[in-house]
Amino acid sequence: MQKLKLILVAFLLLSQVNFAQKNTKTQIQYLSGTDKDNLVEWDFYASEGRKSGEWTKIGVPSCWEQQGFGAYNYGSDDVKTRAKEYGLYKHTFLAPMEWKGNEVKIVFEGVMTDAEVKINGTLAGEIHQGSFYEFKYAISKLLNYGKENLLEVKVNKVSANESINHAERDADFWVFGGIYRPVYLEVSPKDNIERVAIDAKASGVINTDVFTTSKKAASVKMVLSDANGNKIQDLSVTENSRSNGKWNVSTKAKTIKTWNPEFPNLYTLTIQILNKKKEVLHSINKRIGFRTVEILEADGIYVNGERIKFKGVNRHSFHPKSGRTTSKAWSIEQAQQMKDMNMNAVRMAHYPPDVHFLDVCDSLGLFVIDEICTWHNPMLDTKVARKIVKETVVRDVNHPSIILWANGNEQGWNPEVDDDYAKWDIQNREVIHPWSIFNKTNTIHYSHYHSLINDSYSKEKILFPTEFLHGLFDGGHGAGLDDYWNIMWNLPLSAGGFLWDFADEGIERTDRNNEIDLQGRKAADGIVGPYGEKEGSYFTIKEVWSPIYIEERFINNDFNGVFRLENRYHYTNLDQVSMTAKWIAFNGPNDENNYEVLSQSKVELPNLSPLTKGKFTVEKPANWQDAEALHLTAIDAHGKEIFTWSYPVSTSKDKYSPKVAVVAKSAIKTDTKDSKIHVKVQNVTYTFSEETGLLLEVKKGDKIIPLNNGPIILNQKDKIEKIAVVPTKDKVEINVIYEKTKYSPSWSTVKEYASDVIKWTIHANGLLDLNVKFKGNRNLKGFRGITFSFPEDQVAGMKWLGDGPYRVWRNRMKGTRYQVWENDYNNTITGQSGFVYPEFKGFFSSLTWSKLKGKNDNGFNVYCRTPHTYLRMLTPEKSEEDNRKKGKDKTRLNPDFPEGDISFVMNIPGIGTKFQNSDSMGPQGNNEHYFGNDDDLIALDLTFQF
Repeated sequence: MQKLKLILVAFLLLSQVNFAQKNTKTQIQYLSGTDKDNLVEWDFYASEGRKSGEWTKIGVPSCWEQQGFGAYNYGSDDVKTRAKEYGLYKHTFLAPMEWKGNEVKIVFEGVMTDAEVKINGTLAGEIHQGSFYEFKYAISKLLNYGKENLLEVKVNKVSANESINHAERDADFWVFGGIYRPVYLEVSPKDNIERVAIDAKASGVINTDVFTTSKKAASVKMVLSDANGNKIQDLSVTENSRSNGKWNVSTKAKTIKTWNPEFPNLYTLTIQILNKKKEVLHSINKRIGFRTVEILEADGIYVNGERIKFKGVNRHSFHPKSGRTTSKAWSIEQAQQMKDMNMNAVRMAHYPPDVHFLDVCDSLGLFVIDEICTWHNPMLDTKVARKIVKETVVRDVNHPSIILWANGNEQGWNPEVDDDYAKWDIQNREVIHPWSIFNKTNTIHYSHYHSLINDSYSKEKILFPTEFLHGLFDGGHGAGLDDYWNIMWNLPLSAGGFLWDFADEGIERTDRNNEIDLQGRKAADGIVGPYGEKEGSYFTIKEVWSPIYIEERFINNDFNGVFRLENRYHYTNLDQVSMTAKWIAFNGPNDENNYEVLSQSKVELPNLSPLTKGKFTVEKPANWQDAEALHLTAIDAHGKEIFTWSYPVSTSKDKYSPKVAVVAKSAIKTDTKDSKIHVKVQNVTYTFSEETGLLLEVKKGDKIIPLNNGPIILNQKDKIEKIAVVPTKDKVEINVIYEKTKYSPSWSTVKEYASDVIKWTIHANGLLDLNVKFKGNRNLKGFRGITFSFPEDQVAGMKWLGDGPYRVWRNRMKGTRYQVWENDYNNTITGQSGFVYPEFKGFFSSLTWSKLKGKNDNGFNVYCRTPHTYLRMLTPEKSEEDNRKKGKDKTRLNPDFPEGDISFVMNIPGIGTKFQNSDSMGPQGNNEHYFGNDDDLIALDLTFQF
């Protein structure tokens, strides 16, 4: 028996030796789950609030509020009444005997906010402060090998460091508590690589700092593989220096492909430390991309020798169900939406994100500004700021996507640590102060359109707002972007900019039956909703930031097929892009099939190099004038749609007007009684006012079609001169003639006068034509067009041929497509309620026809033969206004609508932002409209079918 014990002990010792010898890689063992969708239960105790005062279970990682504990707070809440609970965590884990003799570290990817960690009752290290930063402790000496070990963590929601509280918990975003990112053990051989910092240049040169305290390490070996791990080449390594546990080595890879957002080529670099016998002591893999970043003063930001422009957005690490706890799948989904909008950059707002989001930026191709968390004044104290900068850079240094560091946000930076980034960053990336003029850059926030003239004393600085066109509710983002981008693209010292913000930061409140809470006006500023629901600006951005820019084009009888374009890629020639042209015919409002492709062809694009211009020709089939639209779809080098541009074919505008059938003479009956004109045709009775000519009622059989009180000519106060009812053989005309008023401009030497006219024509087949002529002022403020009433509670939906499926504003016209669309009624207030998109109510451009669906079979069809007419469908419910403002400043996100409910207008308003009226956002947002001096009256030509 004694002999058996000795053999067993010897076997165990040999096993430990073999494990230590064979284990040349770091092993990872998760103690928590890996993300929001994979939690591991730990023991938990909350000190205050919901479910407090007793030990229970909690899933980790998580924000404890989302697990039903504690209380909610937003950064702007009164500090005196905020929740201040702490949480106690316990978890046991096995440390196998094989780990003995290795180095074991416990890693926390993120804890809110102060974390005290104990292993088997012993403090693992100093209390960590700061919510968004990875930290770790060496715990080899604290473990009981071959036994269960007790991990205890005390998490204080409120930090003992007041500068941390101000930076992280007084900011304009949600604040939570808990171990919200994963926790795991790193098990490495005793002689190991602590970390590496890599600078992989576009030339193939790789400069690396290898940090190790191993006394056995004698040399470094490097191997380059592709992203899938297939070996490409052994690298010849030169040791440049070795001191204080840091080795600097360099090498050069051959025939590599560079990393950029258009072609994010990645490699795996294997780094090994060897002993004198050339035996591997420790081996690690790091994913790298070869690229060179240069910030050239008074010139621009260069990546791989190309001057770039950021098409960027700010992003919070956030999920509505789990708060700050996210997942790689969520990171992929959000980054793919950014890429789909033709973005190439993202700013981390306002803290380092999950590692997996940076991994996704590396692989999908997004430039990144990585930022530490600060908020206005007071700034972080220097001691904790130095620690946070180190933790940020050490964790993120090797990501090729990161090209700039941000030392906090909006005046919150501590200038004493500006130079600390270079201590930890082998690439020596530039540091910026978001919203400030600093070093080589000017990152001003929310400046007005006219600021882009860039004529101040700082005009030699590289200009890129790290926040602009604030997207509260339906404002900003796409609204104004076309104007801004036209200047930014052509301004040499502009490096683009970053929209605020990517997603509405709405949280499912577990204390309110999972109601989404956006804190009113505070967190509803996304391009997408809490779950990624796409708002209208999504598609505007997609078109404005398309790397293929096509000049505006109209298709009429003189169309020659030629389009002019510009290659706005930085790294892609247009021979890597394909384009398809489709000539499309659409069916009418009562047809089930919406369209037919008459002809489809490949478009031969010119092989333009980046930033050059050219032209292409679309083949015109013999029947091209039978089409109602031309669609051009561009596909990028990776098979993704860049955008689909659409062009109405104006030669076919009359196609959809219903035919006027010849019927018996007695089909129409006209009667005037009690100041009302009644016209009965077949089973429809129209009632008009004898005094105004307005439509008062439509009755089809026994059913009322509640379209009435129109057409009111908007912004017109002329008196009616006469009304005439003119019955003929197969129709009845009702003519409303207004008094003549001055038509010519005030400065004209010739005074001209004209009358506005309303002409109704009721045909024997029941069709109702409406022709309205009115004066089109040279320039005006207000609407020109006509309006009707229709009760909103009778509207079920709408089908239409025109631009869609989203509504438009004057300064957000791009992003739509001309075709047949169909939307059900909704009462969505963008970013505030419902989150059902597209919004049903608003202005819709390029109307050809519309089928209004009534709830009680009381809808109608309307056909429009006047080009460039906007359909106004009802009035959106107002979003929450800023009660601190007055007048126009208060309603900048709730533009005026015409009176009535359904309108046909020639002009529409722009929309503002949280901080700007639309007038300050560029010409397209101006509230004055220039029509020019037209010799003729504006004519609106409609046909109603009931």
